[in-house]
Amino acid sequence: MVFVISLIVIMIFVLWGLFAPEHLGAFTNEALSFATNRFGWFYLIAALIILVYTLYLAFSKYANITLGDEDDEPEYSNMSWFAMLFSAGMGIGLVFWGVAEPISHYMVPPEGDPMTVEAARTALRYSFFHWGLHPWGIYTLVSLGLAYFMFRKGYKGLISWTFHPLLGDKVNGPIGKTIDILAVIATAFGVATSLGLGAMQINGGLSHVFGLPNTTTMQIIIIVIVSIMFLGSTMSGLDKGMKLLSNTNLIIAIGLLIIILLIGPTSFIFDTFTTTLGSYFQNIIQMSLRMTPFTEDSWVASWTLFYWAWWIAWAPFVGSFIARVSKGRTIKEFVLGTLLLPSGFSFIWFATFGSTALHLDMFQGKPIVEAVKADLTSALFITLESLPGGIILAVIAIILIVTFFITSADSATFVLGMMSTDGNPNPNKKVKFAWGVFTALIAAVLLMSGGLSSLQSASIMTALPFTFVLLGMVMSLNRALKAEDRERRLLEKQKRKQLEKLLRANQP
Repeated sequence: MVFVISLIVIMIFVLWGLFAPEHLGAFTNEALSFATNRFGWFYLIAALIILVYTLYLAFSKYANITLGDEDDEPEYSNMSWFAMLFSAGMGIGLVFWGVAEPISHYMVPPEGDPMTVEAARTALRYSFFHWGLHPWGIYTLVSLGLAYFMFRKGYKGLISWTFHPLLGDKVNGPIGKTIDILAVIATAFGVATSLGLGAMQINGGLSHVFGLPNTTTMQIIIIVIVSIMFLGSTMSGLDKGMKLLSNTNLIIAIGLLIIILLIGPTSFIFDTFTTTLGSYFQNIIQMSLRMTPFTEDSWVASWTLFYWAWWIAWAPFVGSFIARVSKGRTIKEFVLGTLLLPSGFSFIWFATFGSTALHLDMFQGKPIVEAVKADLTSALFITLESLPGGIILAVIAIILIVTFFITSADSATFVLGMMSTDGNPNPNKKVKFAWGVFTALIAAVLLMSGGLSSLQSASIMTALPFTFVLLGMVMSLNRALKAEDRERRLLEKQKRKQLEKLLRANQP
């Protein structure tokens, strides 16, 4: 039922985009305006609630609960685990926005005058904000809920079954199926957004380095070629394909990061990282709840709300995947690992690439700002070209984007297959193949109907109903943890009474 209905909805969308791309673009823009104007505040408050709750769990009385049986050990090493959750959770987006976002905020800051020293500081602070604790709080909630109910309670690996404490057996009925359908559709659109961004970035790199045309047609050709590659990886299975690709991604990403740190303005990068980290934590509450009702500025909708919706749309996919590879870890280890490690890497990434681009533009006269104005996808490559060995670095960046593309799509087909086949932990290859084809088709029709703006609009549109699901998951998980704690205390009380009875019986 979930598979068929989800596929029908997505097929209607794909056909709409193929036969009436302009009409689809207009619709997604209208949906974007509705979601941001009416529910912008809701996205912000929901994301903050989720982050606070996940942090609370790491230091609560539930912190030492194991995601599985008490004697279960983690299946993957810490390095492989981190590589897989990082590749699934951020991937293409980091490479796409690493230079483009700080420079965009520098040109059009959320507040204050553009192209100033203060604008540069604000640009990096908001880049940290958009890629830091909030998105990983959203991912942590979903993955923790799934892992807890799958491995601790023995439930199915479906979003609907995380609501068992609230719904009981109704998770098998229409309410539960509706939750799963929403999760599948949100996942499909969230992943398609990333694939579209990846295709745009690959095209931008190939255009800049090799002179290929930077057009929608070329981007669709790239989606087709890379889709064939990731479908091959999908057929090889999770342990073989994903583990190898995830470790490769992490090695290439860290290698590129270290090279830029060494040949770029190293001291400047470390200085900006330090001051931006302090500013981020100092202003995190204010940024978390920042709306502009008096000026009606669209900056928050274009950036913060887009990101929050994108993370929410990605949450069932990333959450399902991280849960699948996290059996045997305690809640504290899981929460701190999924919150702090990827957030820290994102901070270092933006400090390195964003600071380098700002330094090149502000102090060396390189046309980075002009590059972003002309073509967002070329910003990274023009930045790399301004450094020693720039062409080689650009080629490495293209390879990194391609491997991230494959990894994201590979893990997405696995998760979509699992969610649409009643939680089957090993969905068959035909189902995974079908989802691989349809996510690629969604990305293609979104590019045809408006490029980046349509990608952003689709994410925000599909994430709105799923935000309510996430808040319900907070209540459900909390109820389940409270019930387990009551059972534990009751068991301890019974054991204590039995021990006291035994001691009294043995007294002379």
